[in-house]
Amino acid sequence: MSKVIVVTGAANSIGRSTCRELVQAGHTVYVSARDAATAKDIGADLHDHGTGLCVIEFDLSSESSLNSAIETIIAENGGLDVVVHNAGQVVYGPTEAFTPQQLAGLYETNVLSAQRLNRAALPQLRKQGQGLLIWITSSSARGGAVPFQGVYASSKAALDALALCYAGELARWGIETTIVVPSALGPGHYVRTGRPADTMRAEEYADGPTADVSETTLAGLAELSPRDPAPQDVARAITDVVNMPFGQRPLRVHFGPDDDGAAAVDAVADGKRAELLHRIGLADILKPAVIGVE
Repeated sequence: MSKVIVVTGAANSIGRSTCRELVQAGHTVYVSARDAATAKDIGADLHDHGTGLCVIEFDLSSESSLNSAIETIIAENGGLDVVVHNAGQVVYGPTEAFTPQQLAGLYETNVLSAQRLNRAALPQLRKQGQGLLIWITSSSARGGAVPFQGVYASSKAALDALALCYAGELARWGIETTIVVPSALGPGHYVRTGRPADTMRAEEYADGPTADVSETTLAGLAELSPRDPAPQDVARAITDVVNMPFGQRPLRVHFGPDDDGAAAVDAVADGKRAELLHRIGLADILKPAVIGVE
């Protein structure tokens, strides 16, 4: 069945590939763009992949902008089915060298934007008694802690924790949650990312006893994950989840080799979460309630 879907972060490779796959699967996909220039660029890139693509301008940092956009989507379609939280930024460098303002900006993009979008979209999904939230996190949220990824990994860990709490709180409303976890990224991904603003402190790490840490880290990652996960493959995994029947969607999907142990850690952590919910009398929120019509 065709669904109405909002995808954030369509400017990045996974986001665009996801939009292509979803449109080709017959869904109506609304792509977020902060301004007209970005909207035009995304539309031009994706317009040949199907007729279900709709580019809508909204600013993830603005509650009023998000509310207006979601209201428009609901008015045009009579509802909303799926929200894909894909907006994200990657940074790399000594944690101490990132300013508090940089952390705030990263958390704004990687965490707070998802909260704003949920607050705009969830009233409609709860009213319908059905819906799906898909969260794109990272194996760095639970995998082995690698030096110089602290700022990025902490933001993804926050997003993962938020997604798990939402999963339990929304289950009785008939709303499903799936957390998609791409495997450890290849070193090239970090080379192209944001850097600390405090360059003097970064240089101290580069010249001190940690001088070889970055080179060793990137070389090690190159051996484990010589290439970044193919965006289209991650996109297909997301599309497969959307196309699954209600009640059969997994809480978590790991994609790619478990080089950093994230899948193993998540398996234990998710199992312990299930045990705790059973012990405190909330086992029913491990699965979404059947309220609406799928």
